[in-house]
Amino acid sequence: MHVRKLEPPVRARTRVEHREPTDVAHLARTVYASRLMRLPLVGADGADIGHVVDIVLGLGGRPPRVNGFVIAVQRRRVFVGVGRVGEIESAGLRLRRGSVNMREFVLREGERLVSDLMGRRLRDARIVDVGLRPAPEPFTWELATVALGGGRRVPGLRRAPEVLDWSEVGELFVQERPVDRQAAALGGLHPAEMATAIARLPLSRRRVLAEALDDERLADLLEEMSETEQVQLVEGLDHERLARVLDEMEADDAADLLGEFSATLRNQLLGAMDPEEAEPVRRLLSYEPDTAGGLMTPEPIILAPHATVAEALARVRDPDLPVPLAAQVFVCQPPLETPTGRYLGVVGVQRLLREAPSKPVGRCVDEDWDPLDASASDKEVAGALAAYDVVALPVTDASGRLVGAVTIDDVLDHILPAGWRITHAAR
Repeated sequence: MHVRKLEPPVRARTRVEHREPTDVAHLARTVYASRLMRLPLVGADGADIGHVVDIVLGLGGRPPRVNGFVIAVQRRRVFVGVGRVGEIESAGLRLRRGSVNMREFVLREGERLVSDLMGRRLRDARIVDVGLRPAPEPFTWELATVALGGGRRVPGLRRAPEVLDWSEVGELFVQERPVDRQAAALGGLHPAEMATAIARLPLSRRRVLAEALDDERLADLLEEMSETEQVQLVEGLDHERLARVLDEMEADDAADLLGEFSATLRNQLLGAMDPEEAEPVRRLLSYEPDTAGGLMTPEPIILAPHATVAEALARVRDPDLPVPLAAQVFVCQPPLETPTGRYLGVVGVQRLLREAPSKPVGRCVDEDWDPLDASASDKEVAGALAAYDVVALPVTDASGRLVGAVTIDDVLDHILPAGWRITHAAR
């Protein structure tokens, strides 16, 4: 058994060592749970939200994955999924986007709190810490090590904790149900492959697996399915769980799914969603589905005219950004969230690469791209994309404000037959 030594677990208020804010997925070392406890959580805008009081592990993965964090916000304990956390700084954790849903945290079947592991006896010792490391996918963590201490002591000698690979204490993370194993195997696939695999199963089994998947992976799965298949899959979910899944979906996909429900159920689910996630979905639902407004993505890259080319290039490097949205930035007067201030124009990524990093993007605007009106038909949208030979076009309202962008994949999803993603993935 390979054993290595670990410095004694750090006290709760010790901060994570760092040099610069670091993308969670690119941390090159193990981070111990004791270093994360009590760290503050701040929003994407830097505003204080709460502090970390626990870490939620999913038992389905091998190694177990971090599902998220329990955050104390005043007197409430709420859940923040790991995919929402983009940075770890010495001063705390930072959200990538959105806000915190204030529903009281409830531990789900197939999950375990790190605090429940602390102090547990194992092999004549006690668990004193657990180590987490970045998983291969961006913005995900997995369990790496378990630190044991408090075993038999030699008088006068302080014994350092014994650090074991998680697999050496796998009995702590035994799968409790066969469905968890199948859900874990599905969750490790590409979303299109996951949709192909689950489509072969009876509907009753699909619903059981949907219940076992974590919110983010279920959202990924739904985005690869037709609206009819989505409705069939989620019919058995309670409204609170479905609202959490909708929070994790892209706004245009969430709007498409909600559009399949009755007005009463749609309003109930929108009310249960995170308010910041629900707002763009509400706006999308106000447009007819066969128009530019109904097809668009409401969160393209938007910059003020004084932002620099360097800032624009940094934004398009975001690994989570879909390729069509990374092909250009949209320049508008503040506010910079849709609906924005006055729309000024587009700067393509190729133009950005040719300009000096310090040049303002407002001086790089391509004036040849006319925006689409939100009421433009799907045929007009397809024609404009073909005519301009681009992968995305701006969509504006009657006041000249940017309300979103229509991408080539939005149009393809709309015009291709239902289930085309699954058919393609099966080849």
